[in-house]
Amino acid sequence: MNKVWLVTGASSGFGRAITEAAVAAGDVVVGAARRPEALGDLVAAHPDQVEALRLDVTDVAAVEEAVRDVVARHGRIDVLVNNAGRTHVGAVEETTDGELRDLFDLHFFGPAALVRAVLPHLRERCSGAIVQMSSMGGQMSFAGFGAYSATKFALEGLSEALADEVREYGVKVLIVEPGAFRTSLFEADRAGASSDSGAYAKVGETRGFVAGGHGGQPGDPAKAAALILAALDAEDTPLRLPLGDDGVSAVLGHLDQVREEVTAWEKRTRATAFDA
Repeated sequence: MNKVWLVTGASSGFGRAITEAAVAAGDVVVGAARRPEALGDLVAAHPDQVEALRLDVTDVAAVEEAVRDVVARHGRIDVLVNNAGRTHVGAVEETTDGELRDLFDLHFFGPAALVRAVLPHLRERCSGAIVQMSSMGGQMSFAGFGAYSATKFALEGLSEALADEVREYGVKVLIVEPGAFRTSLFEADRAGASSDSGAYAKVGETRGFVAGGHGGQPGDPAKAAALILAALDAEDTPLRLPLGDDGVSAVLGHLDQVREEVTAWEKRTRATAFDA
């Protein structure tokens, strides 16, 4: 039976690539976006497989209504892809409370609301999958990416617990951790930034990297989408899927660094129990 997908941020980048891959596999995709007209060409080309849905994932009430509507029309949702997002650059000291809360609404609370809305239907059918689009920044962070990575760290923590909870129902959870892929993430009108105090040289380097990075990223979103579908179809779907040579190298390097730091202090840290 062909799957029914609900993909957020479906108008561009990974969301659009995943939509196209699912359609090529013969599935039905409800593509959610703040500007659904951007999906007009896909809807026109595949009117029986692609629907465009106007949705702001930070609007919890709208999220619940959208899920009810999709289930009412299609009978089910088989795969939820939480993909909507944007980047943000700024030192921790420079990032305002409002900027931080807005980013968490988009990257954490919105996806959490969608999971809560979709999960009862997946549990009832004892099947399905939830794809959480994170980042290599969901396992490590860098100067200037503190707010962005904080949201992805939170999403990954939630998702790891979620995977443990839903396993008994046959529901899969896949956390995707891309490196630099050629999406719209670094486009000037989409890349958020805090006011630049000029106090942090390394944050300045990150600002420059983002400002000059659009269009030159090595990763191909279409190849990433194909691998995501393959991972979901695998009998042993991984919990985490780093993507891209840079993403895999960064994640493995970070894990090595964490191990080195833990083992350097291991003898003393283990010896912190009460004396017998």
